Amino acid sequence: MSWIVRNIHRIMLVSGALTFTVVYALIAPEAALRATFGESVGGAVADVVVRNWGALVGLIGLMLVYGARRPEVRPLVLVVAGTSKAIFAALVLSHGGLFLSHQAGIAVAVDLMWVGVFTAYLVASRKVAARAASIDAAPSV
Repeated sequence: MSWIVRNIHRIMLVSGALTFTVVYALIAPEAALRATFGESVGGAVADVVVRNWGALVGLIGLMLVYGARRPEVRPLVLVVAGTSKAIFAALVLSHGGLFLSHQAGIAVAVDLMWVGVFTAYLVASRKVAARAASIDAAPSV
């Protein structure tokens, strides 16, 4: 876990860049749906919802990139990004194997890996902070 703590900025940059690629859905919603899920939906509402999904996931990617260089916001960014990724994975998996043979299957596997890495960092960084606090609070002789 110390490797994750030492390299979290690099990890967040990679995760952020990969996550940002979903902004493609903002530009080409039907193509993004077909590539990701193997299906498409039509109509004005679907167009708005898919474009919004692309924008929101793109923003999560940008948050990860921003948090990579701003240690003070890392916990919040990692919790938001990890929660988003976990919800996406749960929603895809709730449909059984329907979407797993498309890019959604790869996205679920990678997102769950990121959730594990983010969680490991958050746990390890809290332990480091707790140790530092206990050392600072120790009475000096």
